[in-house]
Amino acid sequence: MIPVAGKGKGKNAPRADLPRCQWCGSDPLYVAYHDREWGVPVHSDRRLFEMLVLEGFQAGLNWLTVLKKRESFRRAFEGLDPERVAGYGPAKIAALMHDSSLIRNRLKIEAAVANARACLRAVEKYGSLDACLWRFTGGRPRTNMWRRPEDVPAWSRESVQMSRELKKEGFVFVGPIICYAFMQAVGIVNDHLVSCFRHAEIAALSAKGR
Repeated sequence: MIPVAGKGKGKNAPRADLPRCQWCGSDPLYVAYHDREWGVPVHSDRRLFEMLVLEGFQAGLNWLTVLKKRESFRRAFEGLDPERVAGYGPAKIAALMHDSSLIRNRLKIEAAVANARACLRAVEKYGSLDACLWRFTGGRPRTNMWRRPEDVPAWSRESVQMSRELKKEGFVFVGPIICYAFMQAVGIVNDHLVSCFRHAEIAALSAKGR
C-alpha cells in the first residue's frame, strides 16, 4: 500500500537535502506526496479509482489544491469506494454540493458518480480496474529519462489511446492530458527527472514488478 502524504513534521518529515523534481516546490504536503506516492505503481482498484476521481477534480486547478482536500473527499465519498459512489443519486449529489470542504463543481461531482459506474462495468469486462487501466503499457511501468522539466510531456500516444478507450467505456473527464497526469501519478509511467532521487528508486521497484 502506498504511504499517505503526511504533514511533513517530525522524524518522518521529507529531507530537504535530496534532489527532487522542481514541481513539488517546498510545501511539506506536496514534497511528501512527491517523495512517497507520485510515480509509485498502484494496482489497487480502489486507489486507482480514487486517483482517477481526484485527477478529474484537478481539471483547471492546481494539484496541491486537490491534495489538501483529499481527506475531505475520502470522507464525503465514503472512502471513494466505487461500489458506494456508483449508487449516488440526486439527493446525495445535492448534499455534496453543499459540503464546503470539497470542490463544489456539479459537473465534476456527477463525473465521479458516472466514473464509479463505468468502473464497475470495467471490472466486469476486464476482471479488474487495474487490468483495464494498465493495459495501455502492457501491464508494465514505463520508465522515462527526462532531464529537464520542459522535456516532460503533457500527454502521450498512450494517454490519447487511454482517453479514447475510457470514453468508450463510459468514463468522463478523461481527456488525454488528465489521463497522462493519472498515468504519472499511479506509476504507469515514471516521469521523475533522472536527477531526482525518486527516479532510480521507482525504476528499481518497477524492475521487481512491484
